[in-house]
Amino acid sequence: MVDIILGLQWGDEGKGKIADYLTPKYNVVARFQGGPNAGHSLDFEGKKFVLNTIPSGIFHKTTLNLIGNGVVIDPVRLREEIQRIVSECPDYKDRLLISQKAHLILPTHRILDAASEAAKGEGKIGSTLRGIGPTYKDKIGRSGIRVGDILGPDFLEKYRNAVNDHLGIIDFYGFTDFDLSKDELLFFDALEFLKTHQIINSEYFIHDCISQGKKILAEGAQGSMLDIEFGTYPYVTSSNTLAGGVCTGLGIAPKHVGKVFGIFKAYCTRVGSGPFPTELDNETGEYLRVKGHEYGATTGRKRRTGWIDLVALKYTCMLNGIDELIMMKSDILNGMEKIAAAIAYKINGVLSDQVPSNMCSAEIEPELVWFPGWGEDLNHTQGFEVMDERFRNYVLFIENYLGTKIRVISLGPERESTLVKG
Repeated sequence: MVDIILGLQWGDEGKGKIADYLTPKYNVVARFQGGPNAGHSLDFEGKKFVLNTIPSGIFHKTTLNLIGNGVVIDPVRLREEIQRIVSECPDYKDRLLISQKAHLILPTHRILDAASEAAKGEGKIGSTLRGIGPTYKDKIGRSGIRVGDILGPDFLEKYRNAVNDHLGIIDFYGFTDFDLSKDELLFFDALEFLKTHQIINSEYFIHDCISQGKKILAEGAQGSMLDIEFGTYPYVTSSNTLAGGVCTGLGIAPKHVGKVFGIFKAYCTRVGSGPFPTELDNETGEYLRVKGHEYGATTGRKRRTGWIDLVALKYTCMLNGIDELIMMKSDILNGMEKIAAAIAYKINGVLSDQVPSNMCSAEIEPELVWFPGWGEDLNHTQGFEVMDERFRNYVLFIENYLGTKIRVISLGPERESTLVKG
């Protein structure tokens, strides 16, 4: 059976910590979409690691970790990521598997990304410039290069054809701020490194695991509101971030999906451009940013901050078929005088409890409900029922609004700062 863990907001919900926390219950952790623009932070034993492509179960010695076919891989960044963790995981090669069908991010994909964003001017999407969008575009256009191709005799021919196509587009943009020869030296060196790893037919591996009764945790990269189909288009990522993406991103049938765990923050953040109805562009927003260390784990960019948006959260719970909720960063709200949550949108003057399809162009004013804040210390050692009543009321209101139970509450970045709620 394959359980799924994914983010329900605009990303940065804390998926890495929870995947790491849940991993001991699973034999395999598998990434099913996204690329190295997502940074999953893990804190344990006084150490902090940021994973971009490697699944979050890599630090557990008995768990296999699969980079699935739905992922796009930058060999240079993957090698850098491995170098960051190898001291903690010297035997990582025994437990890291890479799908032959995962697509490669080429140096020219990153140049295309930069050229495209520069051409958009003020209308830019807010890309992380990691080459992910152009790579998925080539994948859909049937001109992409996959990991398995690097093992074939015609790889260089495929590579040169792709690069020549890219350079023509880059020239059309008039973009010249790049050094391809330097980038290619790093790229080809990283490909040789990649070849020393276990490159497999991952769909067969997954089905063998299922037939053997092994437990698999499928891990998403970006948040549900960034889904290419149902997110705040066009300010979205280039892949399917919802639970349905697991079937295509790993090659499994829907009947093999078990539980779906949805992760959300006790407030909201967003990186880059796009609509954000509950955004706090004021002192309160800056307070949340500083206290919550809301800066991209991969890019270092400031995250926009705001109150929790229950309208959007109920929408993503519906789309994903969430069985259990996991609330992150509750402790960041400690000590605040009052806290708000959006329970409806006023869209062009009309009240609605639905996310509009034209969210990017609609005039949206959030309808807020306010809660009294709670103390600085949320002591969870005795269980949820004896915690601060004001905090419990906040949690129970969210549960009732969403119609889904919150089973786990995170009260800090460490593994130990986690409360399992009955």
